[in-house]
Amino acid sequence: MRAGFADRYGPWALVAGASEGLGAAFAHQLAEHGVNLVLAARRKEPLVDLAAALPTETITVAADLSTMDGLRSVADAAEEKEIGLVIANAAYSPIGPFVEMDPELTRRAVDLNCRMPLELAHRFLPPMVARGRGGLVVMSSLAGMQGSPPISAYAATKAFGAILAEGLWAELRGTGVDVVTCVAGAVATPNLAGAKARPAPGTQTPDQVARAALRGLGRGPRVVPGLGMRVSSVLMSRLLPRRTAIAVIARASRDLSAP
Repeated sequence: MRAGFADRYGPWALVAGASEGLGAAFAHQLAEHGVNLVLAARRKEPLVDLAAALPTETITVAADLSTMDGLRSVADAAEEKEIGLVIANAAYSPIGPFVEMDPELTRRAVDLNCRMPLELAHRFLPPMVARGRGGLVVMSSLAGMQGSPPISAYAATKAFGAILAEGLWAELRGTGVDVVTCVAGAVATPNLAGAKARPAPGTQTPDQVARAALRGLGRGPRVVPGLGMRVSSVLMSRLLPRRTAIAVIARASRDLSAP
């Protein structure tokens, strides 16, 4: 199984947003499958420490992926590598009342959460299709399934990523290239710990979410990790009236701290 995964989605994978939490969990699991890694994030030191802990070959790229210069740096670093899998995980979530927020923060959320997966898809999917194998994982969020105060801009960007991935899944069926969006609920990452006073019911570990996302490749357009989160997904998107779903997510987000 380990060799089979590397044959289908290797020999190299790119993890965008790899410095900690979910991105680091993806890196560890891909390395266990024998896949070499290009690790990209803003902070250099955590990337270097992560790379040192992995058993496969690694390249680290310290770059701001919300900028075109940063995305070009990643593309340049991977130029000579056969990238068989892209994990679009990097994300930014400005928290607080929208009308009081610096517009630069919401613009950065759009640049990172929307433009980053779009640009990586443009860059790496055509060579995968030409080879007849590969994969793309776009990390999304249950927050993107309805309006989600006080993270309205973030939620909107996560809806973009999910819909983009589902469309690409349909377009690329039969090419050998698998696309999936992982629509995660609460994940026990350092960012969540800093934003919430207590974990939400059903919170998943980064390892659980990364494992579910990788297992979802080739099985359909969307995966929601965790039984409790799958139930919440159905409830929020199909059973509750829209205004009720928005009110529920607003109550669940009340203890989010200001940015």
